[in-house]
Amino acid sequence: MMAPSIPSPLAPPVISFQNIVKHYPKQTALKDVSFDIHTGDFFGLLGPNGAGKTTLISILAGLTKPSSGHVKVMNYDVQTHYQQARLNVGVVPQELVFDPFFTPREMLRLQSGYFGLRKNEAWIDELLHHLGLSDKADVGMRALSGGMKRRVLVAQALVHRPPVIVLDEPTAGVDVELRQSLWAFIRRLNQDGHTILLTTHYLEEAEALCNRLALLRQGEVIALDHTHHLLKNSHEHCINISLSGPLPEMWHPNIQSSTNYQYTLTLHSTEAVEMLLRECRERRMQIYDFTAERPSLEDVFLRMMRAA
Repeated sequence: MMAPSIPSPLAPPVISFQNIVKHYPKQTALKDVSFDIHTGDFFGLLGPNGAGKTTLISILAGLTKPSSGHVKVMNYDVQTHYQQARLNVGVVPQELVFDPFFTPREMLRLQSGYFGLRKNEAWIDELLHHLGLSDKADVGMRALSGGMKRRVLVAQALVHRPPVIVLDEPTAGVDVELRQSLWAFIRRLNQDGHTILLTTHYLEEAEALCNRLALLRQGEVIALDHTHHLLKNSHEHCINISLSGPLPEMWHPNIQSSTNYQYTLTLHSTEAVEMLLRECRERRMQIYDFTAERPSLEDVFLRMMRAA
């Protein structure tokens, strides 16, 4: 999967978090969080449980007030110009919240009415089709599986064609087929100009989809960069090497696993890889197999969390 092209950094932000602080009686959930999301971004907000991701999204959606700071959507402050800001955002919540007495089609019609939309049937039909809900459109919500209910929430967030789409753990607990079809549809929306803000625990999804990332830990932004920069600037290498004899002792601290002279090591620079190979040659050891891999986003994420 390829991430979308990176928009110009000169484009005005469609979402701007400005010095966001959120205090609760026993903890501070967000500590002076500031960053911008630009038109066309597929932006990933990553962090462990309790990092403050959902709190930040709740503030963006106008559901929670920050203790201090401001959030703007399309230059509308979500507190002082809530209606204008909300018209520009579609939010897919983490929780499965739905009215059990409606069908998916009825829910989308009702949601359209909240935004003053009439004659929205063509777009509703398109949403139902692309999210694989056409054959469930007139089935009661109570009869749908968890994955199908998740699809309805996605359709509900998109029914008013918002330029900004916020996805809070949209594929949590859903099957692989839905995940693939959902991402194909969301990627198409992004390519059509929609700006996406995603939180997910599936880091391989974030690596494949997002062109920019922010990493949150305990309410603070510890990294903010383009995805390929974060990966490129990580100097760790995962080495798999199969030898004719035991690995020299100086490399033992780098070993992650070993079986019968087959080793997996973590080395922290290209120079270290070259030194390893040179020493094996000098000791006249045969190298039967060798692979070197750059770290994945998951590797970078875990390293940054430990460092922070």
